[in-house]
Amino acid sequence: MEIKMRAALSHKAAFAIGIWRILLLISGIVTVIAPDSLWAAPVLYQTGFESSEGYNTNLDLVGQKGWVGLGSGGNGIVSGWFAGRGQQAYVGFSSPNTNDSSLFIYQPVNKTVPQAQFSVTMQIEDSSNGNWDDFYWSAFNQQGQELFTLDFDNFELKLYYFLGGATNRSWSGLSFSNGVPYQLKVGMDFTANSWNATLNGALVVTNKTLTTNGAALNLGDLDAAWYIPVANRPGDNFMIFDDYQVKASIPPPQLKILGVLNGAPTLRVLGLADNRFAMDASTNLTSWLALKTNTTTGGSFDFVDDKATSLNRRFYRVRWVP
Repeated sequence: MEIKMRAALSHKAAFAIGIWRILLLISGIVTVIAPDSLWAAPVLYQTGFESSEGYNTNLDLVGQKGWVGLGSGGNGIVSGWFAGRGQQAYVGFSSPNTNDSSLFIYQPVNKTVPQAQFSVTMQIEDSSNGNWDDFYWSAFNQQGQELFTLDFDNFELKLYYFLGGATNRSWSGLSFSNGVPYQLKVGMDFTANSWNATLNGALVVTNKTLTTNGAALNLGDLDAAWYIPVANRPGDNFMIFDDYQVKASIPPPQLKILGVLNGAPTLRVLGLADNRFAMDASTNLTSWLALKTNTTTGGSFDFVDDKATSLNRRFYRVRWVP
């Protein structure tokens, strides 16, 4: 099978779940009043492709809400393919430009995290013109290097996978049916250089290597793709997808007070390097005032709260933000 476009790629609204540690400052004395939370799973990106989010069924998906495309061919927004689920996205159906063999569609995530999880609801529709294609879910790092690809072969109706940079695919042992929705879930452990995947709960792969060629272990994007194995003979098959979500597992940030000078505390936020954290303050644990949002370049940043000098008590918290 020819995979030159897949292997040679060099392309390359978010949501947050707060995770925090709260400190209490009373007359210069610091007390921890809430323990550190366990590792949390903030949402890096998610969408249901709904009109309320700004998606338009009259336009291609590429170009809407930050979605990027590499290649050519059909893509866009449709309504009602999944009962009661509103709008969905799709890739395929309309022929690409002459001699184009693929279309990759992706939303740049570009995060350096220890672990990440991807989930999507998907369905592949059959061809009616006697040609059948492949539909991919591919993971790339921030440098545009492929980490792995899941290949839904619509001629064989089998699910294969490629390891990053490989030219040969392996069968997962699973098959799929046209016109049936599936829940795909993928876990990536960048610290352990491994990944796993399930389809409707059935194991696709487990503990496979993310990179065998020294590619950077970080998260760039997760692409929906249409691959045409026979040049200039595309099928009119297509892949519908919805509830696209990328989450991360990150350790909670730490908040320390280094000292108090003339009533003004110096606070230090320690968190996962190159991630953004926000520091808030309150006098009652109900109403919170944003103090500073910054990227933990090198793993920390400091802040002097000179507005605290006139207060008898002050609560502080720090949380991860997109």
